Amino acid sequence: MTQNATAYHANNAYRSAAVAVPPLKAVVMLCDGAITFLQKALDAQEARRFEEGHAHLTRATAILRGLSHHLDITRGGAMADRLFRTYNALIIACLRSYGRPQAKENFRRIIASLTELRDAWKYVEATAGKARTLDKTPAKTPESAAGR
Repeated sequence: MTQNATAYHANNAYRSAAVAVPPLKAVVMLCDGAITFLQKALDAQEARRFEEGHAHLTRATAILRGLSHHLDITRGGAMADRLFRTYNALIIACLRSYGRPQAKENFRRIIASLTELRDAWKYVEATAGKARTLDKTPAKTPESAAGR
């Protein structure tokens, strides 16, 4: 698959997920997908199925690229910039590690980092869900609180 086709599929996957589920849930799901593909790439490399491993690696990095390119820097400011750099650092680490003698250890660290990031997004999703639930409860006016 060419680089443009991979980018096209990554963008379509992100758009499909963003339409079907809430945005924070989509980010968590995409991180889960990237973790799964990285694990499959590692397993394939260890089994000496290099083409299959490269295909899984390409999918994982396409997901990370899609996540990095769909950040809104104007709304997210420094946090969006930091996430952009984090996603890109993970992509570079994946590409530099694949096929190397220390690939197993490097991939385990990359997967651990991505898992930590995914867990942070899960926490944000849960916290945002609680905040939305609290916002929907009717606010008590001073009159209703006093029993009038």
